[in-house]
Amino acid sequence: MLIIGGITVNEVLLSTLFFTCETCGNHAGHQLTKHSRKFSLFFIPIFTVGSQYLDTCTACGRVLEVSKDQAEAAASQAGPDLR
Repeated sequence: MLIIGGITVNEVLLSTLFFTCETCGNHAGHQLTKHSRKFSLFFIPIFTVGSQYLDTCTACGRVLEVSKDQAEAAASQAGPDLR
């Protein structure tokens, strides 16, 4: 019997924020994304294994993990709810 299973990653853009990056010093866009890892069986997502929120600077590519509370607060200040 062949069982096909694995982990898939789903990326959702929550918001784009504009502020000065502490790494490169440029005033640039920062993409706030949610990455969800899901266990799939026969290519059907069954349950979520974990998720993380990332802030990516579009100027230098710096990626910083932020907490769920920080991500939701920043996304709600940026505009309409995109979740």
